Amino acid sequence: MSATANKTLEATLAPPTAHKEEKLQDTLETYREALQDAFDSGADTMGGVSEVVTPFNLPYQAKAALCSYVKKLRTTYNAREIDDEHPLRLTNQAATFDHSSEREYEFTWWAPRPGHGTNFWIPLRINPEQEALWHDLLTEDAKAGQIRLQRHRKNWVLHVTVEYPIEEPTTDGDTTPVGLDTGETALITACGLKRGTPTRPVLWSGKRAKHLRKEMSTTLQRLQERDAEWRIDERFDYYQNALTDILEKASCEVVEYANTFENPVIVMEDLTYIRENLDYGKYMNRRLHAWAFARLQDRVEDKATDAGIPVEYVNPAYTSQTCHECGHIGKRSTQAELRCTNDDCHVSTFQADISAAASIAQRVDPWGESCTWKPCDDDSPQDGSGCDTAVRPPKPSAPTQMTLGAYES
Repeated sequence: MSATANKTLEATLAPPTAHKEEKLQDTLETYREALQDAFDSGADTMGGVSEVVTPFNLPYQAKAALCSYVKKLRTTYNAREIDDEHPLRLTNQAATFDHSSEREYEFTWWAPRPGHGTNFWIPLRINPEQEALWHDLLTEDAKAGQIRLQRHRKNWVLHVTVEYPIEEPTTDGDTTPVGLDTGETALITACGLKRGTPTRPVLWSGKRAKHLRKEMSTTLQRLQERDAEWRIDERFDYYQNALTDILEKASCEVVEYANTFENPVIVMEDLTYIRENLDYGKYMNRRLHAWAFARLQDRVEDKATDAGIPVEYVNPAYTSQTCHECGHIGKRSTQAELRCTNDDCHVSTFQADISAAASIAQRVDPWGESCTWKPCDDDSPQDGSGCDTAVRPPKPSAPTQMTLGAYES
């Protein structure tokens, strides 16, 4: 049987001319202004958002994307505020690409601009690992979804969500949901769920990644203070490559772990709009926003798809506070411990990240469909997001996870 999978293609724009650079920057800034105005207006329908963004000098693909995006922020994710570093979002009508093997950069993108005859071609430096899907996009064997354009330091990065056909993963009999919780202290916490019981949980430490991100921030700040601009890009690339290597190894090991269960289904939180729900104060928000959870989830999903393991996404609300046994909202007296407040529950305290992973796994029904779930109070998820960057092929390594034998069954 055939099915479809989604993947995000990534490309870096070849250094644009000063004129094109100015156009791209102007479009990005106008988009962010329109997004903020639409959000502040309180509009929660596509028509209401359209009235706000129509006067802005934006391409129609950006206005259409705003109408859908702002509505979801309001009605689906109850966003309280929005981050000021949003990428430029465009509908798939902006997915016009060209290819020629005679060019230095073989792939080019038709960058949209407001008005007639103002669009321009710009070369792309693609991730070589994704070249086949870029060709499928041109031949329409893969279908383009949303496009995001973001500026990271001196580079412009383009992300294109694509849907492409795959062999449908098959399972014989009951499936075993494997919940994944991502965070700072524990990079990933994975937990299988058998007959509602957490089984063989594993934690991957986030200590090394946390240290690298802190060191990167300090180093780049010092280089800026010394006006050593020529070294900033070099050091930035070094840290990004080191972080990417950590994510690659962890995602490989997570999929290998999931494969140890019978008919596994990997379950992750739908954190698409997590940045708008963070409210830990300016300093903590900045740290959490720097965390590349999106990259990690993308790599897990890519590897799971290649391994024939289904992946499901569920509502992230309250997973860090929900008792996996009775479903009541508990209290986290410490970062590592969850205390259930239900006197009738046999669970008093439990390792918080493992409980969160088990709660995530529970939100998928036996048929692999995400269960609807409504929170009864306010909650702020503990994960954050950052920019996506190109990935490298994984390198063999010794397992880095820590198994908690006390929770095995």
